[in-house]
Amino acid sequence: MSGVIIGFGVIASIVVIGYMLGRLPILGPGAKEVLSKLAFFVAGPALMFTILADTDLSLLASGPVLVSALSVALVAVLFIAVGAVRRWGVGLTTVGTLSAVYVNAGNLGIPIAAYVLDDASLVAPILLMQLLFLAPVALTVMDLSRGEVRGFGPVLRRALGTPFRNPVVIASLAGVLLSLSGWEPPEPLLEPFELLGGMAVPAMLLAFGISLHGGGLPGRGPDRAKVLFGVVLKSVVLPLTAWALGALAFGLTGPSLFAVVVLASLPTAQNVFTYSVQYEVGENMVREVVLLSTFLTVPVLIAVAFLLG
Repeated sequence: MSGVIIGFGVIASIVVIGYMLGRLPILGPGAKEVLSKLAFFVAGPALMFTILADTDLSLLASGPVLVSALSVALVAVLFIAVGAVRRWGVGLTTVGTLSAVYVNAGNLGIPIAAYVLDDASLVAPILLMQLLFLAPVALTVMDLSRGEVRGFGPVLRRALGTPFRNPVVIASLAGVLLSLSGWEPPEPLLEPFELLGGMAVPAMLLAFGISLHGGGLPGRGPDRAKVLFGVVLKSVVLPLTAWALGALAFGLTGPSLFAVVVLASLPTAQNVFTYSVQYEVGENMVREVVLLSTFLTVPVLIAVAFLLG
């Protein structure tokens, strides 16, 4: 479990620094928004481009990845259904769905995969699934939900064009095309993207830490029901669904089943908070789901290791 402790320690340190920046007006009143925009428009796309450009896309065809994808789809449908019944709105339901299924596969998933599962490459398919499918679809839905376009033709044209106006989606597609081409650009050409991408996670964590200042204890605000629902789905239902599908439907056993459940147990990624700030929807809800699911990850992983390890 040393990987879990190391990963959480790194995250906690940067979040605490962000919280202190929120208390001390060193960066000014708009620091959270500036850092979020930096991550969304510059650093995040650069990171996604470098990750996807250097990844073997054939990893998406494996059985465990299919189990993970189906688990995410089932839990996402559950949140969407409840959001529709309760009339939470398209934007809030979308970011809420992301908070329930979009796992921290980067800065937590990599060390956990390396130290708990003994193979850091196991997290790559989850990153690919989220970057290539989950994030683009969700961001496109949120882009469309903000428009005033009416009529089938205009809506269709906007739906087809929206992904190509989003920096996250554009960078992801560019990385995929580069990976498929088989061409390896010279290092001096990629180095600027790697440097910019290195800012993404720290910027997200600092913005998240700044948002905690003055936010009150999680799970006690007006979004309490949504927060608790998202946390239960993320920390309990998603791992259980991954186990049920893997063991009962796909016949996974041993290390393969253990890896699928461990990766499903990861907390909500800070990317979702960045998206909520950018689209100005569900910010408090997402922040609290990220915080609570992160706190719950250690006991959940200990339980998974005890039962399946």
